[in-house]
Amino acid sequence: MAFNLPEDVIEESFLASTGPGGQNVNKVATACQLRVDIHALGLAPYAYRKLKELAGSKLTAAGKLVVTARSHRTREANRDEARRRVSELIEKAHERRARRVKTKPSRAAKARRVDRKKARSQIKKNRGKVSYD
Repeated sequence: MAFNLPEDVIEESFLASTGPGGQNVNKVATACQLRVDIHALGLAPYAYRKLKELAGSKLTAAGKLVVTARSHRTREANRDEARRRVSELIEKAHERRARRVKTKPSRAAKARRVDRKKARSQIKKNRGKVSYD
């Protein structure tokens, strides 16, 4: 389930890229930089908090998520890669962890633990020096 990014929250720009492409990288701007306004996405509060945590330094103070893709030779491939990465990040932010239910050991379990500790203590006590009195 890929998150659908509305076009009106995306700013797209192309930069000169590094990496594969030979001399082509010096003349053609193939790297894609996406800026997504996360406030305009209308995320749930928990998803917004988690997205801020996941994005880290990719998130600007103005609330723009900046993702740069430059691993491919063509603009289209880099554009698709950047959109896919933003989409995955937003999807991850929507995942909720199951709440942990606190449990308490039963009285019998506590008693068994104490009995094992006493038995182990006795074994260790018997390891002392033997006296022949």
